[in-house]
Amino acid sequence: MRAIALNQRLVRGQAPSYERLQARFAEGQGTQPSQARTLHCGWGRLLIGHTFANNESLAGELLNEAPGERDIAIYIAAPHQVLAQAPQQLFLDPSDTLRLWFTDYRPARRNFRGFRIRRVQNAEDWQAINRLYQTRGMLPIDPDKLTPRHQGGPVYWLAEDEDNGTVIGSVMGINHTKAFHDPEHGSSLWCLAVDPQCRRPGVGEVLVRHLVEHFMSRGLSYLDLSVLHDNQQALKLYAKLGFRALQTFSLKRKNGFNEPLFLGPGPQAEMNPYARIIIDEALRRGIEVHVDDAEAGLFTLNHGGRRIRCRESLSDLTSAVSMTLCQDKRLTHRALERAGLQQPQQALAGSPEDNAAFLSEHARVVVKPVDGEQGQGVAVDLRTADAVEEAIARARQFDSRVLLESYHEGLDLRIVVIGFEVVAAAIRRPAEVIGDGRHSIGALIEAQSRRRQAATGGESRIPLDSETQRTLHDAGYDYDRVLPTGTRLAVRKTANLHTGGSLEDVTAILHPTLRDAAIRAARALDIPVVGLDLLVTAADAPDYVFIEANERCGLANHEPQPTAERFIDLLFPLSQISA
Repeated sequence: MRAIALNQRLVRGQAPSYERLQARFAEGQGTQPSQARTLHCGWGRLLIGHTFANNESLAGELLNEAPGERDIAIYIAAPHQVLAQAPQQLFLDPSDTLRLWFTDYRPARRNFRGFRIRRVQNAEDWQAINRLYQTRGMLPIDPDKLTPRHQGGPVYWLAEDEDNGTVIGSVMGINHTKAFHDPEHGSSLWCLAVDPQCRRPGVGEVLVRHLVEHFMSRGLSYLDLSVLHDNQQALKLYAKLGFRALQTFSLKRKNGFNEPLFLGPGPQAEMNPYARIIIDEALRRGIEVHVDDAEAGLFTLNHGGRRIRCRESLSDLTSAVSMTLCQDKRLTHRALERAGLQQPQQALAGSPEDNAAFLSEHARVVVKPVDGEQGQGVAVDLRTADAVEEAIARARQFDSRVLLESYHEGLDLRIVVIGFEVVAAAIRRPAEVIGDGRHSIGALIEAQSRRRQAATGGESRIPLDSETQRTLHDAGYDYDRVLPTGTRLAVRKTANLHTGGSLEDVTAILHPTLRDAAIRAARALDIPVVGLDLLVTAADAPDYVFIEANERCGLANHEPQPTAERFIDLLFPLSQISA
């Protein structure tokens, strides 16, 4: 009964003192204060605050954090007393602690299909989780450092796509009874991560529910978790599942990884992800950052007497001529043609008769504005004269000059070249939805669009426009149709990320011919940073057709490839010494 009363006080905001927490564990079968408990999770340690004898010993253990790791001290009722031991090196984690009492838990009312949950089993699973963690900006796991499960160590679960075996999510859990003989029989959740490119709905929710039901089956009483106070997407999910605030605190050590937490919002806080990834890397190297226009992604970098203005990955190092060569797709075509690179046939849209003649010659065409970005005004695989004229009218909303190009089938490949070296390559796939047998295609698109917006900071969404509607009609569907369970349907013809597309990193397998063609294209345009779009049969095959060049490519789309690092290397070569 004393344990239940303690938990009720915590939930109601009546946290007992640090000394009373220690005394409570000294009373019953819990760990004695002299038996301080730490659990290694592969990325750092969890320090169970109320198992430490005093504030000094807890602070001292936090200061013993290993280089490159992140330790977290949890269940601290009086954090100010611990911070007083090392105020320059420790900080209060700005996260909320939430608790779900299993008596409040209600099972899911719907089934989520298309993926399975299982435990991590081998080295390949750990590698897959670490790739996922890198895309989410999390520290990787070293499985050799994990506290063994029979000693209370963590258990890792993953979500695996049933179609291709891809790891699309992961979560970690700790059984408190095993970990520190918790007399209250609790558990906790850590490191919930879902692939930002994931098309399956409900992966995060299912991982949380799986952990809840796993610990319920072990006779435990509740599940705790820690979530950043401004993570609205996660907070909404946890509120839906019945979690309530718990008045207890966590402490961490000041280190490079934790900087955003203890320094607070910096100049990059209001920037989009494409500018923020560059600013974060610049600040890491001690480069001065001045935000000129957050909404436009404009900022200035200063270091060692060198000053460079940037708009995301477009900088003063790109000349006006090189920028024009990329923006005007006719000039891009001519520059790459002189370099001997393979391209589609191209013509400026003219009279309906001229346009029909171009269509007749090539059977399938692409329409795009001469100067456009983010896939705006682009229509792909047009096969009738009426469709071509309608697409030209839409494209003229973005530029009065419109291009016709011969259509070529293939995978959409983006190659990022920085300093005339290939840094990243990724296959871009058009936005698609997966049927569940219940919801209309329109509802599936809206749900997928919300997930893409949340995963990309609002940069990616699927527009419900005429191009999406045309794509559906070409496939024999409309917005109101219910897609059968498991059926995949592409809802856009173009693979642009801003219109809901996704990326698959292929840097490691890029064919040498494609690598060489990308470098030749960058040199032909004489541009130091460029994103080149090609259609290919496969990333590891030599066949290609160049589509266009982007003078302001999104470096954040290619994590974990070191795009921001190479960009700052180019701008400030001497900063590599202090990196």
